[in-house]
Amino acid sequence: MAEQGIEKVTVDRMSAPEPTKLHYIDGRPTEITLRRLQLEVMRNGRLESHSFERDVVTIGASDENDLVLADETVSRQHCRIFQEGQSYLVRDLGSTNGTFVNRVRVREAYLEPGCTLSLGTSELRFVAATEKLRIVPSDKPRFGDLIGRHLKMRELYAILEKIAPTDATVVIEGETGTGKEVVARSTHQASLRASGPFMVFDCGAVPENLIESELFGHEKGAFTGATAARQGVFEMAHGGTVFLDELGELALELQPKLLRVLEQREVKRVGGTRPIKVDVRVVAATNRDLQAEVRRGSFRQDLFYRLSVVRVALPPLRERKDDVPLLLQQFLKLGRFNRGADGQRRVRQISRPALDRLLAYDWPGNVRELHNVVERACSFADTDAIEVRDLPEHIAFPRGTGVEVEGVPTPAELEDDLRPDVNGTFKDAKDAWVQTFERDYVESLLRRNGGNISHAAREADIDRKYFRKLMKKHGITPA
Repeated sequence: MAEQGIEKVTVDRMSAPEPTKLHYIDGRPTEITLRRLQLEVMRNGRLESHSFERDVVTIGASDENDLVLADETVSRQHCRIFQEGQSYLVRDLGSTNGTFVNRVRVREAYLEPGCTLSLGTSELRFVAATEKLRIVPSDKPRFGDLIGRHLKMRELYAILEKIAPTDATVVIEGETGTGKEVVARSTHQASLRASGPFMVFDCGAVPENLIESELFGHEKGAFTGATAARQGVFEMAHGGTVFLDELGELALELQPKLLRVLEQREVKRVGGTRPIKVDVRVVAATNRDLQAEVRRGSFRQDLFYRLSVVRVALPPLRERKDDVPLLLQQFLKLGRFNRGADGQRRVRQISRPALDRLLAYDWPGNVRELHNVVERACSFADTDAIEVRDLPEHIAFPRGTGVEVEGVPTPAELEDDLRPDVNGTFKDAKDAWVQTFERDYVESLLRRNGGNISHAAREADIDRKYFRKLMKKHGITPA
């Protein structure tokens, strides 16, 4: 019986656990394996079972632990169990009476299903439960703020509906502009942390010398300009979710510190000595192939495996063009750019010829580019409908067509307008042409990337600082 796009298949409680992962056949997700950590505790002659859908579990006598043991022989923070690759490890946290695995005292050890953990006089049995669920595409046209009826989107909804309530770390893969932040925010809103903060950190938009301070915070006097102590993103997200955008841009030297946060759920501020506990879920996004980055040595393998508890792929818009009308209507309905002085919608529909142009276009900038095109068209529209003449030239007149629309220059006319001025010296004419090219090129990239300077510079394959220099030179703003 299918439920919320997922059909239960099997539950295996004692064999060696598989990692939480998606299974694919011919590029299509068919099954998801969910790994749960289960601990059985004997209390007052009764066996209690505790199940955790998170990859780090702390055990101790204080209330801040995931599993609290009311035992005088158990330390306040006694030990931690966490995933590493396909295995679970237990690490003693400097407890007074030690942590024992099958009666052997350990500082850190791998756990096998069925083994016994002894903490003071308390005994626990470690059980690794694996649940396999068949993915059945959702029958809903949306998940949170995600919109689309295409099969790939409904398969994604089925996956997100299952993993959102857990604390599993998620990596979202997809091209620029596909809506990775929307996936992260919708996942947070459907989780048990929905009432907590949702903090966004773009690893590619912050100068490298400030990333550590922004992520982990700093103490007063830690560096020049640190006039007061400051919380980092992880501290501010306590009880909620941290979304790490453009994870592939994170400097190699900072990756071990991120790994420490993921494993130990604590941060150490720049200039500080005291570790600070944080309770966060991590969702990351990248438009890079992280496995390829690992092979190149620019991304740590241990961090890659630590993050890749669940990896989901967001399809580009060109692979789900039948969702374009649905997205367009949503933008017209909710976009503030489509409101008049009276608060009413100015544009309510799109003509068939204009929609045909949108459906024929391949959308290299994906949903973000579509949003920008709709916003531009609304500002040009003279009626309550978007016409072909309101669309950008490269969409209204795709190369090779001879279509003409009143009020819009033809490709031949555009070509005439772009011819350089040949008056004056060769140097002057060349300089004028280069200046025009630079300005138009930078503006076009910014439009296509929704004003995101980091993404535009990356597409141009030039340094972000040089891209900013070009913007300043031509008086261009991100807007």
